[in-house]
Amino acid sequence: MKLRHLLLGTAMAAALAGPGLAQEEQLDPNAKPGGSIVITYKDDVATLDPAIGYDWQNWSMIKSVFDGLMDYAPGTTELRPGLAESYEISDDLLTYTFKLRPGVKFHNGREMTAEDVKYSLERVLTPATQSPGAGFFGSIKGADKMADGSATTLEGLTVVDPQTVRFELSRPDATFLHVLALNFASVVPKEAVEAAGGDFGHQPVGTGAYKLGEWLPGQRVVFQKNPDYWRAGLPYLDQITFEIGQEPVVALLRLQNGEVDVPGDGIPPAKFQEVISDPDQAARVVEGGQLHTGYITMNVTQPPFDKVEVRRAVNMAINKDRVVQMINNRAVPANQPLPPSMPGYSQGYAGYPHDVEGAKKLLAEAGYPDGFTTELYAMNTDPNPRIAQAIQQDLKAIGINAEIRALAQANVIEAGGAGNAPMVWSGGMGWIADFPDPSNFYGPILGCDGAGEGGWNWSKYCNEELDAAAQAADAMAKPEEAEARLQAWSAVFEGVMEDAPWAPVFNEQRFTMKSPRMGGADALYTDPVSIPINYDYVYVTDVQ
Repeated sequence: MKLRHLLLGTAMAAALAGPGLAQEEQLDPNAKPGGSIVITYKDDVATLDPAIGYDWQNWSMIKSVFDGLMDYAPGTTELRPGLAESYEISDDLLTYTFKLRPGVKFHNGREMTAEDVKYSLERVLTPATQSPGAGFFGSIKGADKMADGSATTLEGLTVVDPQTVRFELSRPDATFLHVLALNFASVVPKEAVEAAGGDFGHQPVGTGAYKLGEWLPGQRVVFQKNPDYWRAGLPYLDQITFEIGQEPVVALLRLQNGEVDVPGDGIPPAKFQEVISDPDQAARVVEGGQLHTGYITMNVTQPPFDKVEVRRAVNMAINKDRVVQMINNRAVPANQPLPPSMPGYSQGYAGYPHDVEGAKKLLAEAGYPDGFTTELYAMNTDPNPRIAQAIQQDLKAIGINAEIRALAQANVIEAGGAGNAPMVWSGGMGWIADFPDPSNFYGPILGCDGAGEGGWNWSKYCNEELDAAAQAADAMAKPEEAEARLQAWSAVFEGVMEDAPWAPVFNEQRFTMKSPRMGGADALYTDPVSIPINYDYVYVTDVQ
């Protein structure tokens, strides 16, 4: 996800040095308010409920309709207060007290209070909500009791007064402020949720820069400017129309004809070279990094991948440079789970070299001198079948015959979660960090908790010593421990690579396009946390 990054240690050090204070909004001096834009998407929007929505398409849309206590400076991973006017952290790092901004209104006109914060978090943690974000709040005291249904209120969240909330943690958690900036921590009005009768996802009411104007399923979603938005001068645009059902190639043609401002699904792979070779079109291409890794998982609970030599051999077999070339160099080769722009990335780590003969030797040492037969699951949309074929060829070169099972995304995810897939190419489903901290690249996809039935740890890998080291790293929440914490995380991921449950392949770059009339910094179009676009800060230059 990322163009500019602030090390978590630096952010936490600043936060813990004293009360967190609201920053004065920096408006773009070139921006004029007004105008409207058109964004296209192939697929319909699943939901705009912040407790439920968890895909790349609706993430930034939800972020523009709702706010949480914490936020990020636009186009960066720099934490700042959101609906909180200020916050204080206790010396033992277990108590966080937030003062709310006065006068913030929901789209229905009611003023937000501390009771709304409590209701919103408890709604996410209530099992009946089935929120995919509930696990992020596990460090709050009593979250475990809400998760198992033995409590209906959150012990560690107290309404001190109408403008103050206090969180008590069960353990120090260096990621807690990031968690409060997730969409899942958005503040919603109870009466609007109840009035929607289970369909709040299609009738959203928040405090955000935009409010829902119209939703015609399968056709369009229209956002309108919130005239009462608490950030003065924002948003710049009066309206955003998301047109649904637009094939990416058609969307590109419409962009070229001046009918579309941003093709939400990006540049179609088949058209990438054509676009990048045309100076006029290339000038409108925006490139940005992502906190993303594409990888091959190996189920460590099943032979032959229960042997570390086999897993290391797979790592050495993959020609990552060739795979990157196949996708028009829209990525960089990966040598570890963390992407290069993530805090905690091991700069000097070499990883496994591409070494066919070395890989064959490791297979022989593992008892497979003649190789073996296995299955490689992959998503069935381009370019993933082609990448899977390249991986298949690389594996065949060391004696591994991998039958490709190209399936719909949901079927691959189901097979991986159930532990039925010996190998999975994660392309199209590769992990993009929920927030810019190394812990988010471990627990869900490499930690023991994620290895259970239905989890995203498709290698079913569980190293209890590394799990303990990961928990110790996240308990290092003091400012003076910030650098040591990142070093501890680097050691955890190097330990993962010793065990080799994955073969990291590449870190994908994000490419998008915009019409000539679109204004705002390029970083807003590849925003690290408002994936894919920060709608609140973009504008059009042809407003009279």
